[in-house]
Amino acid sequence: MSTNISLKHINKIAIPALISGVSEPILSLTDAAIVGNVDFNATESLAAVGIVSTFLSMLIWVFGQTRSAISSIVSQYLGANKLDEIKNLPAQAIFIITTLGILIIMATYPFAEAIFKLYNAESQILEYAVDYYNIRVFGFPFTLFTIAVFGAFRGLQNTYYPMIIAIIGAVANIILDYVLVYGFANVIPAMHIQGAAYASVSAQFLMALLSAYYLVKKTDIPLVVSFPFNKEIKRFLLMIGNLIIRTIALNVTLYFATKYATGYGKEYIAAYTIAINLWFLGAFIIDGYASAGNILSGKLIGGKEYSKLISLSNSLIKYGIAIGIIIAILGTIFYYPIGKIFIKEPDVLEQFYSIFWIVLAIQPLCALAFIFDGMFKGLGKMADLRNLLLLSTFVVFLPILYVLDKYDLKLTGIFIALTFWIAVRGLPLIIKFRKEFLPLSQKN
Repeated sequence: MSTNISLKHINKIAIPALISGVSEPILSLTDAAIVGNVDFNATESLAAVGIVSTFLSMLIWVFGQTRSAISSIVSQYLGANKLDEIKNLPAQAIFIITTLGILIIMATYPFAEAIFKLYNAESQILEYAVDYYNIRVFGFPFTLFTIAVFGAFRGLQNTYYPMIIAIIGAVANIILDYVLVYGFANVIPAMHIQGAAYASVSAQFLMALLSAYYLVKKTDIPLVVSFPFNKEIKRFLLMIGNLIIRTIALNVTLYFATKYATGYGKEYIAAYTIAINLWFLGAFIIDGYASAGNILSGKLIGGKEYSKLISLSNSLIKYGIAIGIIIAILGTIFYYPIGKIFIKEPDVLEQFYSIFWIVLAIQPLCALAFIFDGMFKGLGKMADLRNLLLLSTFVVFLPILYVLDKYDLKLTGIFIALTFWIAVRGLPLIIKFRKEFLPLSQKN
């Protein structure tokens, strides 16, 4: 059956994926916005949320790669009309990744203080970071469960139900954040930064319940684990292994960026927290079309529709760059009000405004990197993504960051290094993709 790659169909997949994709950064952004406006220690609270969010994002990105691996395999089998052969794979994958989430709690909870000292956190910031993490980490298995279920839906070319789940989770988090951080009348006491953590865990638990419900009720994929393992479990684990190495490299970048920002002072890490979370938000918005590339490319290669694969890539390049430009324009128009949403401290805002323009300027470049990243995941080419992230992190980002730090560029240096990092992540993928699939499309 021929795969539809019209703009209407791409948007049908991309827009719900875009909405569902922003659920995780919205959790962190909401926490940042709420605690950044508390009546006392707002800067320290915001800095603590930023440090913990960076660490949790690292864990989620490392172990949440299940979504891409499941989506790739399911979509390829769907394109080849052999879906029955891997019907029990998603439940096995969900079981594996959720178990890992529980092990992560056991491995990190006792060492939270030592972990955040590695980020240069100290004094009040360190205390808040530990308090926040020791609650929020309990939502980690729920998040991994939800991500894995989203992977199964994506493989089936369905992004609608993940969107519904994400919207409900985001709304619940916003409401609970406000109530638990500030308190409600005389019924619920103000819990400050701990309230933000409880709100996030509650929203993650709710999303996991909804994910289980929709998978069981709306698909033929079972949630109960059955054995023996599916024949594709080895390929799945190999994909996960490559993606984990890739994502560790990615998070080495974020670790050093956060560590350097923290070392410059509390105003710098607070400003960095706002900027990097807005950068994540822009990335996840663009990721809607990267997800469409992921979902459709897997089905296209499964059906050996190479000419459509090239057409899809051309379309996604145009759409992604357009979205990147729109994000940059909107950010420029609301440049100063955006900062004041998160905090009112003049010293923090001064540092934020000095580097926010870089975040906006690289959005079109991010679009190219994220879209082809998504397509290579759909194609199952995880080794290529692994190798490129190792190169961009250790050969490009870290040396540039080191040099610019020596010139005392501080946050500007961090975001210039991130710009080069993104460029090296994206451009080689475009070249490799066209070199491999253009000849196949001509034969096709």
